Amino acid sequence: MSDGATIALTAMLVATACGLLGPFLVLRGQALLSDAVSHAVLPGIVAVFLLFGTRASVPVILGATAFAAICVLGIDAFRNSGLVRADAAIGLVFPTLFALGVIGITSFASGAHIDLDATIYGEIAFTPFRTVDLFGVEVARAIPIVGTVAAVNLALVVALWKELKGTSFDPEFSRTTGFSPAIVSRVLVLAVAVTAVVSFESVGAILVVTLLIVPAAAARMLTDRLALTVAATVAIGWVSALGGYGSAVALDASIAGAMGMVATGCFALALLAAPRYGVLARLAQRRRRRRRVAELLDRAGAA
Repeated sequence: MSDGATIALTAMLVATACGLLGPFLVLRGQALLSDAVSHAVLPGIVAVFLLFGTRASVPVILGATAFAAICVLGIDAFRNSGLVRADAAIGLVFPTLFALGVIGITSFASGAHIDLDATIYGEIAFTPFRTVDLFGVEVARAIPIVGTVAAVNLALVVALWKELKGTSFDPEFSRTTGFSPAIVSRVLVLAVAVTAVVSFESVGAILVVTLLIVPAAAARMLTDRLALTVAATVAIGWVSALGGYGSAVALDASIAGAMGMVATGCFALALLAAPRYGVLARLAQRRRRRRRVAELLDRAGAA
């Protein structure tokens, strides 16, 4: 497999893993959860270095995942308490964990030269150079790892479809039907945490945050049906991956940046031309209403 195909396939797998969960984050008002995770993992990186004296990828990912789980469970606990809103819960938890990580570096690991870009934020252009032997074939390490995460997310969404759908649209009604919205929410946010951390090392934090939020926001404007929203989110993610890679090659630009811009372009197109919620459709609806009002006024005046 060529380097270009490896990069594109990795990005598409990340888009799939993120696209399966992103719509539920958008519906629940937790779209910035992935960004919170990207900051909250810092104490995990520091803890791994202090305990084991290593900055190797696997221990760092495990430590980062542990603190990502702490972050999302803390956010979920605050949100379910009813004392603070979801956005305020995110703003309370991740700065605390990020500050803890900064203190840990400055006080105990100042000589470690911990480089977040190298250890957890990653760079998708380097994906073809990190390889592993898989059944006698050398493949990019990110492909089986992210592919496994995407498969697990698909199984999770299929298994908990009714529960995820119910708790996303009407948590109170879901509680009366016999399943706990809090448990479903925790399973979802833990899946988001694992997806985000594993994908960070492969393609970079900015691209992961983009693929979790932007395609889902665009798809939400195109349809009201949840199944179609999830499918459209994954499709927009694929378009962003392929279109972004092609644009980056043509312009000799950042691959992750180009993918992010294509995703943003897809959202802008949906915002403008969505058949029901787009700007053009709403303008047309307003014009039709004004014409009807004018016609009614003319009829009343003639009478």
